[in-house]
Amino acid sequence: MEQQNLPLAGDPPQLLERRVRSPQRPLSVLRSRIREEAACSVPRARSTLLGFFPVISWLPKYKVREYVWGDAMSGLIVGIILVPQAIAYCLLAGVQPIYGLYTSFFANIIYFFMGTSRHVSVGIFSLMSLMVGQVVDREVFQAGFDLNDSPDPGSINGTGVASNLSAATLDVMGVAYSKECYAISIAAALTLLAGIYQVLMAVFRLGFVSVYLSAPMLDGFATGASLTILTVQAKYLLGLKIPRHQGYGTVVVTWINIFANIQNTNLCDLVTSAICIFILVAGKEIQDRYKSRLKIPLPTELVVVAGATLASHFGNLNGLYGSSVSGHIPTGFIPPKVPSLDLMPRVALDAVPLAVISFAFTVSLSEMFAKKNGYTVRPNQEMLAIGCCNIIPSFFHCFTTSAALAKTMVKDSTGCQTQVSSLVSALVVLLVLLFFAPFFYSLQKCVLACIIIVSLRGALRKFRDLPAKWRVSRADAVVWLVAMAATALISVEIGLLVGVVFSMVCVIFVTQNPKVSLLGRSEDADLYEDLEEYENLAAPAGVRVFRFQAPLYYANKDSFLRTLYEAIGVDPFLETTRRRKAEKKAAKRLAAKQTSKDDPENQKNGELCKGLVPRRELDFHTIVLDCSAIPFIDSAGTGAFAGLVKDYGEVGVGVLLAGCNTPVIDALRRGAFFGEKDRDMGLRLFYTVHAAVLSANRRAAAAAGRAANDSQV
Repeated sequence: MEQQNLPLAGDPPQLLERRVRSPQRPLSVLRSRIREEAACSVPRARSTLLGFFPVISWLPKYKVREYVWGDAMSGLIVGIILVPQAIAYCLLAGVQPIYGLYTSFFANIIYFFMGTSRHVSVGIFSLMSLMVGQVVDREVFQAGFDLNDSPDPGSINGTGVASNLSAATLDVMGVAYSKECYAISIAAALTLLAGIYQVLMAVFRLGFVSVYLSAPMLDGFATGASLTILTVQAKYLLGLKIPRHQGYGTVVVTWINIFANIQNTNLCDLVTSAICIFILVAGKEIQDRYKSRLKIPLPTELVVVAGATLASHFGNLNGLYGSSVSGHIPTGFIPPKVPSLDLMPRVALDAVPLAVISFAFTVSLSEMFAKKNGYTVRPNQEMLAIGCCNIIPSFFHCFTTSAALAKTMVKDSTGCQTQVSSLVSALVVLLVLLFFAPFFYSLQKCVLACIIIVSLRGALRKFRDLPAKWRVSRADAVVWLVAMAATALISVEIGLLVGVVFSMVCVIFVTQNPKVSLLGRSEDADLYEDLEEYENLAAPAGVRVFRFQAPLYYANKDSFLRTLYEAIGVDPFLETTRRRKAEKKAAKRLAAKQTSKDDPENQKNGELCKGLVPRRELDFHTIVLDCSAIPFIDSAGTGAFAGLVKDYGEVGVGVLLAGCNTPVIDALRRGAFFGEKDRDMGLRLFYTVHAAVLSANRRAAAAAGRAANDSQV
């Protein structure tokens, strides 16, 4: 076993043995992993099947008497909430309402079989719908369809094509599409690609990608997207027929168009919107205030949808006032169809942020509620599950899904125990698909917009938390603001990219400008801490203890050296240069006084030269670098340490290291910092700061003793 004898000879022995680890060749490791993964046996096949379908593990253990009531109630309530939201969010996605019901139905069924969370509600999510809708509208516009075309209620035939749309059928890449058929084709192709990306991420264990989506960045991104959603839906509140803006600056351009067309406001839609928003907000406030007394959430959305549909039908609001309504929603299912492969290259890049955001929200919600309820989830399986929730439904005319916070919170608060509740929610949606869908014919679009806007209350309330964020962490508050502003003012995709890049830049900035400090010792203990932060500390005599609280690598090497020189008060390069200049001046003075080689005074010139050099006596003889807060170091950092030893050695100051962890020690050894065969390791490396200080003082005392003896001789 390798031994590191760190102290000087004569110091108390402090020996620690490093374990000898034989390095494995990468090729052999790869072969063993492939052999392990490719091994086939009955137990392995069984574990693989159980891992792929977790329902096989927990469903046979289902406690009917304990779980069925909570699962049934939560599933029923979520289903009731899900139906109007599924119809409403189709306004965001740019497709007809029937496809939202399809999406909610299939997503709940698939997650029941593959999900590891007991409480997550997977289905339509406003942010996903917005991102899908932006891609759909862009492609529909580029294909030549008129975005101003807002036909009156139509129907869908067995092929999924609207039968009485006023928009002409166009030939796109050799295929005849109607506007609505082309829209859902784009959405399905986009969804299939997003699901494939998520499955590939699961296969290659790329779940770590989500760690780059920090909580402040996601909150800011969601808030900015909520502002975009509110803006996109505002035209429905006023009954204005304004096409969705294509390109950057949707929020600004849309509001300009709204105010430019404000004179065309439909008074019927405006009054209906005001009434619906009042009822929805009042219901939400009552729910929030009396949630401890209410056993189940108030079905405010269902009440508003039912009442508005009846009022619109019997009042003939579409015929008399031109109010835009949902139109015919057929019953049953459209035959499955393979998403168009020809359309996928057009949306391949757009599917990437969809896949990442969908996965990030699903995993974060599943882990949050798992921790709250005392169980664990498997992030990689969650990625696989949400990927299949996108791949399989894409063949059934669905669009991208994700876990939704609001519905997940409802499931948790209404006694949900397992994913059986998802089956109940899917059953509610199925009943609507089979029997009740046509009853939503007269439902006004402004009512659906009201449901969407009121559902954004939670995200928009994040503005109130900004002062608290600023007090806790200014960096997090700035990340939130940048992500929110970029998402709202530029675009959702650019906002996501800007948020990720900016949050990473903030991390790099912190590591480049970390906290540094000089340490002092407590009087009654061998404890060293920051002199500026703690009282009753004293700097050790003759020693400067410096702490750098960050990784030491190429990006902050110069910052490390600069802050060290400032804290110590001596730049070794400048000190060496000053001394050399002083010696040259002294030599010139002596040369001017010399008259001849035989001058008897010349023997005294050497001593006189030294006396003429203005030397600055330093009040310390050793610098101890406390490396306990340095998690890793690269070759540039190792070079910086070696440079310090050399430069300070030229001015008579020693440099010692203390508190290094094993990765830092190994990096220093690889960089030959301790010399050939680590011969200087015991002279430069110490386990504690106190041991380094004691050794430095002993060395200084020994050196002073030798100098005194030499002077006497």
